[in-house]
Amino acid sequence: MKTPIGRLAPSPTGVLHLGNARSFLLAWLDIRARQGSILLRIEDLDGPRIRAGAEQAAIEDLQWLGLDWDGPIVRQSERMNLYRRALQQLQDKQRAYACICSRRDVEQAASAPHAGEEGPLYPGTCRQGVPVNGPTVEPNYRFLVSAGSTAFEDRFAGTICYDISSQLGDFVIWKRDGEPAYQLAVVVDDAAMGVTDVLRGDDLLSSAARQLQIYAALELQPPQFAHVPLIRGEDGRRLAKRHGDTSLRAFRQQGVRAETVLGWLAWKSGLKKSAAPCTAAQLVADFDLQQVTPKPITWLGSFST
Repeated sequence: MKTPIGRLAPSPTGVLHLGNARSFLLAWLDIRARQGSILLRIEDLDGPRIRAGAEQAAIEDLQWLGLDWDGPIVRQSERMNLYRRALQQLQDKQRAYACICSRRDVEQAASAPHAGEEGPLYPGTCRQGVPVNGPTVEPNYRFLVSAGSTAFEDRFAGTICYDISSQLGDFVIWKRDGEPAYQLAVVVDDAAMGVTDVLRGDDLLSSAARQLQIYAALELQPPQFAHVPLIRGEDGRRLAKRHGDTSLRAFRQQGVRAETVLGWLAWKSGLKKSAAPCTAAQLVADFDLQQVTPKPITWLGSFST
């Protein structure tokens, strides 16, 4: 049986918060419990949003939690040739095309229905080529999605099915600033790094469906996905500034111990019967992904609730 390989992939666009810690903890436990390898990848392709010092802060937070990794740290910014090659392959296969439409263009298009949190559905304006009378701007590149359903078996969420063409539309895989978009970069990286298992928040379920189409187009082997519920505030919305400072840095500055955070996360995730402090290593032996609660965790502002 193939040794599982997972990854932790923080983005240095801000500080790690409680929700990040929970996803990283479960991803780490899922691999360590099966005697697999964990890789660390810094997803530093978000241009102006990258914050000075955020990478080192994320590394320190992971170490504070007791989450280790195997091998050298990989940075996306050092792998541009891989992404350019993948884009060219998709263009050669006629699965990627230039697009000069702005977000405002898409929103104003009469045929562009809205798809909830996913935003406006791209109407295909540039699918047959950039309009000759269009503005002279650097293009994005979009992935030409296949019609019909994309279904996969999620290790945690069960059977998932999206009709990407009608629900999500052709999506950007290369930005006009010259950098790959998340959907392309993560596929290229996970395949190149040999990642077999990806565990992350269920806000990325639709991303998995998109990524599976890219994997197929590039003839790459996809990983097994597991998408777990997020931590939310009392209002039911995902953690944000309105719920107070839930960054690991803030907890550390307040003198909260890592064992306290881990004990609370394990308790709320269904891995322990109480919030008694513990280390990440102490959770490995008894870890079972199927024990994780299928409901979102609610943060009430204290590790005692």
